[in-house]
Amino acid sequence: MSDTALTRTLVTSLIEDAVTAPSMHNAQPWNFLHRSGTGVLELYGDPDRTMPYEDPDRRALHLGCGAALFNLRVAAAHHSLHDDVRLLPDPEDPWHLADVRLLPAASRDDGLGALHPALRRRHTSRFPFSEERIPSEVTDGLCAEALLEGCRLVVPGTWHTDTVLDLVHDSEMLEAVHTAVRTEIAAWTRTGAAGEGPGTEGIPSYAFGPRQYDVTSPVRDFGSHRSASGRGSAVFEKRPQIVLLGTGTDTPGDWLKAGQAMQRVLLRATLDGLSTSLMSQPLEWPELRSVARDPLSAMGFVHMVIRLGYGPEGRATPRRPVSDVLRFV
Repeated sequence: MSDTALTRTLVTSLIEDAVTAPSMHNAQPWNFLHRSGTGVLELYGDPDRTMPYEDPDRRALHLGCGAALFNLRVAAAHHSLHDDVRLLPDPEDPWHLADVRLLPAASRDDGLGALHPALRRRHTSRFPFSEERIPSEVTDGLCAEALLEGCRLVVPGTWHTDTVLDLVHDSEMLEAVHTAVRTEIAAWTRTGAAGEGPGTEGIPSYAFGPRQYDVTSPVRDFGSHRSASGRGSAVFEKRPQIVLLGTGTDTPGDWLKAGQAMQRVLLRATLDGLSTSLMSQPLEWPELRSVARDPLSAMGFVHMVIRLGYGPEGRATPRRPVSDVLRFV
């Protein structure tokens, strides 16, 4: 691709789309670099946005950066560009997560451009969903999307769903007695009315959602770590609909693939009229994560629990300005 085609304006637009990705506690742990004359965008993890207690291996950081990488690919397709991605290109630098070379679009259609309208519509919803069941053809389509990124999406049966929900409650108890974890979560949540207070990161109180009358749904209650005025209570769905995303092995490369698959599933679900929320809480504890998978499944490691349903879309959470996450060299 010629240098003149990859302008600063275009690169900035691509990154504006990329950073709409979800990340653990909205930490936004990514940085991008464009070297003039290369036609390549480099993706780096941000060491200052790690969570030593909840994410000591930086798996969640890789998932978030993988989601941002997928958004970048969608944005490139929207601009009639084709991406050539190389994961973990520098063995000497574990923070250098990917190189994305942008080329004139090939004749084949990988379906990425069609997902672009969902980039700014997709928001995490921590509100109650209805009891309406999702048609199997919709969940089958989501499973197919995950396969396109080399990952598996599993719709658990009744016993498996119950097991995962029990693990959510177990993780809540472990979290409640772990002072360092609770302090870490509190550092990434903000109280106050919508738009009130400083910050372009973390989870604002308006995104906490209501408290559950009867805890039946795998929705993390961030308000339990900080007082948030004005939060009411609500009855959540009795039969939560969840899917599990995973891979056969458990390496940083797998985590980046899983982040891309996660975002592909979320964008497709948004276009299918579904609301979504992410639940990593039971996967943050090694003793619980290993129990989350179905022992008869080919999925060796679960990376994310996704709650799906019909209900209100969540509100947009703050994003760091592109000038904070993008450098030109």
